[in-house]
Amino acid sequence: MPSNQPAAESDRVREVALLVETDSSWGRSVTRGVADYARRFGPWNLLIENWGYSQRWSLPDRWQGDGMIARISTPLQLARLRQRKLPVVNVDDLFENLTDVGAVLTNEAERAGLALDHLRGKGFRHFGYFAPPSQEYSKRCGQEFVAAVKQAGFECQVYKPGYRSGRHINRGEEQHRVKRWLDHSPRPLAVLAVDAPRGRQLAEICRLEGIRVPDEVAILAGNGDELLCDVCTPPLSSITVASQRIGYEAAALLDRLMEGKSAPKRPIRVSPLGVISRQSTDMLAIDDQLIVRALRFIQTHAFRGIVVDDVLADVPVSRRYLEREFNRYFGRPPAEEIRRIRLDRGKELVTHSDLSIEEVATACGYSGATQFGVAFRKRFGQTPLAYRRHVMKR
Repeated sequence: MPSNQPAAESDRVREVALLVETDSSWGRSVTRGVADYARRFGPWNLLIENWGYSQRWSLPDRWQGDGMIARISTPLQLARLRQRKLPVVNVDDLFENLTDVGAVLTNEAERAGLALDHLRGKGFRHFGYFAPPSQEYSKRCGQEFVAAVKQAGFECQVYKPGYRSGRHINRGEEQHRVKRWLDHSPRPLAVLAVDAPRGRQLAEICRLEGIRVPDEVAILAGNGDELLCDVCTPPLSSITVASQRIGYEAAALLDRLMEGKSAPKRPIRVSPLGVISRQSTDMLAIDDQLIVRALRFIQTHAFRGIVVDDVLADVPVSRRYLEREFNRYFGRPPAEEIRRIRLDRGKELVTHSDLSIEEVATACGYSGATQFGVAFRKRFGQTPLAYRRHVMKR
């Protein structure tokens, strides 16, 4: 990164504290993103403490630093950071609108949209949000999901157990409260859990109470912890947030702040990468078996370049009926569902593979890179190559 500092000053090793827990996949990925930036644009010496979220962090008394990247979760932490009078970048949204602190956060509106899109794509019409009171996360994820559900014309059942964050509830009492909430919610219910630990908690309670997942309650975790999602029964679907990217962008912002730039007035919002579908949402909550058949046909053959006429050739319904029922169940016509499935796969391949854009286009059922590029840009606002560079930049 260009710098206006004299050569001797720009060559100095900067001391940067990274105050993010290392006991979660999210925290480790953020750390990896910061380290990626430091290797490329340093030299930086990173102060990284091995600690868990519940332990809280502290800085050595004699530490003389240049800047800090932190997950600010309490007023005391914020006060201690401000006492240092150093540039700070926050990577958590428990505290917002801090004019003296930079922020790089997940785009919660996009996360809510991904969640609802995935769940509606399974045919669900009843939705819930599960986030037991805690000081570990903000209310923003739930607020955005509830807003997205209501905008789509549905109601969202929010888990409200009747106690505040910080109060200890034993497992038996929590299980009773969750069971009561589920019993008063319509089924089949599609639930967004705030994160993987709470998604796994909900799945465990459902198992103990004899509630079938995903047949009666489908569960989608708001972030991905590969280990927790895989060992859950059944394996837990999850949203992949770009935590490594958050770390990288936080380091880039801190670099600018250490050069004397002012913190931006609004947080930098990083888009989540997508949904990893596992067994906890693997069902179709649709009564109409002809529409189920049509959707299964699309899911199976979308990457072969099919059009709506191919669906109608396999499913004995009229075009008008197919269009009407797809709009009723999924909020989009069958042609849009075909495009969505193709482009979601294209986005995943652009992000997580080394395939050329031409190869990605072919794998997604497009006739060539140009046709794919036009559709991709219309959906995601960038060309496939620009998106790859943006997401994979290190």
